[in-house]
Amino acid sequence: MKTLNMQVMYNFYPTLLDAFWSYLNSSKMYQKFWGFSEDPSKTEEEYEKEQFQSLIDKINRVPFDSEAADKGTAFNEVVDCILLNKKSDKMELTSSDNSITAKYNNRTFVFDKSICKEFAEYYKDAIPQVYVYGNIQTKYGIVNVYGYLDELMPLKVHDIKTTTKYEAFKFQNNFQHIVYPYCLCQMGNDIKDFEYNILVWDKTGLTGAIITESYTYVPERDDERLRLHCELFIEFIEANKDLITDLKIFNKCQNQ
Repeated sequence: MKTLNMQVMYNFYPTLLDAFWSYLNSSKMYQKFWGFSEDPSKTEEEYEKEQFQSLIDKINRVPFDSEAADKGTAFNEVVDCILLNKKSDKMELTSSDNSITAKYNNRTFVFDKSICKEFAEYYKDAIPQVYVYGNIQTKYGIVNVYGYLDELMPLKVHDIKTTTKYEAFKFQNNFQHIVYPYCLCQMGNDIKDFEYNILVWDKTGLTGAIITESYTYVPERDDERLRLHCELFIEFIEANKDLITDLKIFNKCQNQ
């Protein structure tokens, strides 16, 4: 599908598509976490409203303070700095015999050096933080999907995840393993294999178990899923256009 040079109507990135998926599945998520509770901390209606507002905030790029997100960002940066044998220009990193300390966003994180090196060694010869983009035709116009993938290997895309809780196939509904290979193929790089490399923090918060989820991008299956999800998202943002202040999603500048 040669749409790279056609007029783009919308700009979506994978975690935004993930947030929309979470909103669409608010009821299922509520039942999963509170369905069997006799005294839930919130009602299903309240939870759905929270998911709606969270999605609107994400579209509008409202600053969101999260220690867990900062810790994941810091870990990713440590791995990339080891991989590239360079200093960080994003945060202060210091190393001791057994640990690496990262100071980021007014927070300090300490990581087990051996686990950081294990990740970096696994990504030997990878290119970190590669920007990819591609266009997809929908019934509402061209959508530009884009983002920075964590690690690009010669035959596979890797995404680093960190979490304190893990369940099997935790990331199967995410869109990174569709969007990034889709973009790479449009850019002439036919890489269809994708891995989520997940570090599940132990009780110390320093290190943990490493789990891998592997997926293969199948255009005949995944392009349709991506297109349909984009069309639903377009319908959502058009219906809630009065709440959207960041116009990049509509491929417009703020002063237009």
